[in-house]
Amino acid sequence: MNADDRPDPDALLRRVAREQEGRGKLRVFFGFAPGVGKTYRMLQVARDLVSEQKIDLVVGLVETHRRYDTAALVLGLELLPRRAVEHRGRSIDEFDLDAALARKPKVVLVDELAHSNAPGSRHAKRWQDVEELLDAGIDVFTTLNVQHIASLNDVVAQITQVRVRETVPDAVLDRAAVIELVDISPDELLERLREGKVYLPEQAHRAVEHFFRRGNLLALRELALRRTAERVDDEVLEYRAQHGVSAPWPASERILVAVGPAPSSDRLLRSAARMAKGLRCPWVAAYVEPIGPAGLSLRDSDKARLEAHLRLAESLGATVARLSGASIADALLSFARKQNVTRIVLGKPTHSRLFDRIRGSMLDEVVRGSGAIDVHVIRGDEGAREGARDESAARDAVSLRDYVGASVVVLAALGAAAGVRSITEVPDVEMLFLLAVMVCGVWLGRGPSLFAAALSVATYDFFFVPPYYTFSVTDRRYFLTFAMMFGVGLAMSELASRLRRQERDARSWGERTAALYSLTKALASLDDESQIARVCVTQAAALFDGVALLLRPADTTLALVASQPEQQSLEHALGDDLAVARWAFDHGAVAGLGTDTLPGARSVCAALRAADLSLGVLVVQPRDRVALSAEQRAMLSLFCQQIGVSLERVRLAELARTAALKAETEEIRSSVLSTVSHDLRTPLAAITGAATTLRDERTLPLEVRAELLDSICAESERLARLVRNLLDMTRLESGALSLAREWVPVDELIGSALTRLEPRLRGRAVHTSLPAEPPWVSVDPVLFEQLLVNLLENADKYTPAGSAIEVGVALETALDQSDSTVTIEVADHGPGITAGDEEKIFAKFYRGVRDDGAGAGLGLAICRGIAMAHGGSIESANRPEGGAVFRVRLRRSRASPPETGESTPAHPL
Repeated sequence: MNADDRPDPDALLRRVAREQEGRGKLRVFFGFAPGVGKTYRMLQVARDLVSEQKIDLVVGLVETHRRYDTAALVLGLELLPRRAVEHRGRSIDEFDLDAALARKPKVVLVDELAHSNAPGSRHAKRWQDVEELLDAGIDVFTTLNVQHIASLNDVVAQITQVRVRETVPDAVLDRAAVIELVDISPDELLERLREGKVYLPEQAHRAVEHFFRRGNLLALRELALRRTAERVDDEVLEYRAQHGVSAPWPASERILVAVGPAPSSDRLLRSAARMAKGLRCPWVAAYVEPIGPAGLSLRDSDKARLEAHLRLAESLGATVARLSGASIADALLSFARKQNVTRIVLGKPTHSRLFDRIRGSMLDEVVRGSGAIDVHVIRGDEGAREGARDESAARDAVSLRDYVGASVVVLAALGAAAGVRSITEVPDVEMLFLLAVMVCGVWLGRGPSLFAAALSVATYDFFFVPPYYTFSVTDRRYFLTFAMMFGVGLAMSELASRLRRQERDARSWGERTAALYSLTKALASLDDESQIARVCVTQAAALFDGVALLLRPADTTLALVASQPEQQSLEHALGDDLAVARWAFDHGAVAGLGTDTLPGARSVCAALRAADLSLGVLVVQPRDRVALSAEQRAMLSLFCQQIGVSLERVRLAELARTAALKAETEEIRSSVLSTVSHDLRTPLAAITGAATTLRDERTLPLEVRAELLDSICAESERLARLVRNLLDMTRLESGALSLAREWVPVDELIGSALTRLEPRLRGRAVHTSLPAEPPWVSVDPVLFEQLLVNLLENADKYTPAGSAIEVGVALETALDQSDSTVTIEVADHGPGITAGDEEKIFAKFYRGVRDDGAGAGLGLAICRGIAMAHGGSIESANRPEGGAVFRVRLRRSRASPPETGESTPAHPL
């Protein structure tokens, strides 16, 4: 077996690692439309596994759609109970992911992979449930129609005029271990529809007139067959790579065409494109970059023509492959065998036969090594051939100075050899000529080095071989010396030139790798589009003269985000190239200088894409206004891919945050409606009941009437308090709250709050602990009094009747006397706060586990809002001796309260 034909050890190791990572296997039953029998086939396979192999298999969810034949196959299989989800007043049965994970069978059946889960489920899509099952090591059987594949969504919409909303990422299907195509003819499917085996009669009639038209079904069937064929083709290539199969398997045609800088490659590409179109097969255009001196002969005009040929290949539908190797024929054949190529297309040689005898024929090597691969040889254009000859002559004229340089190097070696021979009798001065040949090979290339080898032999013969100063040789032993000098010189020039080329390639790859690594590292931690733009522009500015990055905010025009050098506006940054950037964005392609679209522009504009969407445009101005080289185009493409991925990551993160916020808002809204409706209904019901009794029962005793009136008053106060709390919370959250600050002594605030709550706190001891001179604070008296009222009501609500409440005030002054902190404590002797709820109790609508159901859960949230509005804070904790304590801290600046002639009288506590 040839070394190139052996299996890739790294690929084998990756395969073994995948098989041992413990992830479950996905088996997809794939069809082109509903009703082809996917679920039926899945259940058949499941029953066979259970009956024949005793596999631990459960049915997670199967949609029978009232089909008797399908439902009958479920009988006898273990069923997981479904999870009921309440949504908009009705109950929806969904797949119970937690039950499947807890049961953990070998195989679980989950029908309809593209299904969207009901709101409130752990995952938005069913395929995400399946991914979690696979990660847990559970094998999954599922079903999928071709119209639900994300990459085919636009194609299906164009065919059927119906936009499918539920899609599955292609990566999920690509990771499937098995894809089984379930296929019937469109006519048979239409017959099943008419018989009511797919939908109910009324639904079936509408389906036939719209989605299930015969033309639609034919096109969808072709898409499904092609997608399955692509999967089979990938599996064939994987099998060949794993088992080192080198001979082509002509199960399907695949064409490889070799292109280069020769003008005849244009005709070669068009011929290969016509051949691929006739065979309806994929084709690849490959360019082999020689590792050695041959690659050094490419001039700028050759490189420009080569890039034009590769762009033409891409426009004709080819996949472009850039290869490298010491032998062009070996590189082409190795690539062809790995890709299961069945036909190779080459151009007829235009050089003389003598050239092939000296350097070898690439065409002959390909034909002899092709084996079972067909080789097609196509002629080139005569005009192109003449143009090649003219350019060859121009290259020879341009490189004349290299040959002159080689002559100078050989003359220098001659002078050195003559000087050494005049000083001492050195027998091997020919080593100096070999050194000259090696120098020419390193610095001047292959042609000049060959010329230097021949000139060195002639010079050595003329000056150092007797008879001197003639080219005649009397001693035949010198012929071996001449041959060795020429052969060793040739070999040294070859090796030196190859090392030079490899060193240049390694340096180029190193620079590209370093630039990409630097870009990737810089982008990894960024989560803002503007930061990403600035970093990308800075990195790209090291490669191009001018760089600009344009992004399009939601549903607006392109906007300049960052540029180097910095520009104030989009028009200043791009000028006339703004239209080029807009075209590149709209078409998701590359346009501008050196491209096929708007090549007269000053810059190159490349679209930034992710998930088939254009996110922005990267605009670069090449140095010296010269079209980008192959390496620069590849680097620009990689830059755009990295930037697109980073922008997509930021946008997905923003969407995730928005979705989480919406979910939280929906949850809060539901909680608010539930809480408020309950808390509003309770006092209203009590008021209505008492008032109705007073109206209807006119002979009630006075005591009962008084009790009912007290009940009406109490419930009215409760209702007013609830409405007040809701309004206060709304004002705090909207930022509409404005503080009317006054300097007020703390004891006055506490006394006022206790006075308001005197009826409620009757029968309960309230102990206060105040400094001898109560501190003054700058607060809004009405709002801060409400804060204290809420804290005292909270203490009264959650503590046993008759237990004491303690209110304390402390003043802490900073060491530099610059400011001080006033701390107000409200403590009780109740059961305390549940561990872990110290912060949660300040959230809106949160009720502790000991809540009796009264109230909306807004009191403490309002307390925190008022404290923060005053620049203070509030916290809660459990007391060591039992009960809870709430501490409100307010900072006092150096400014003093207004002087008063007498102390403010305190409210009775």
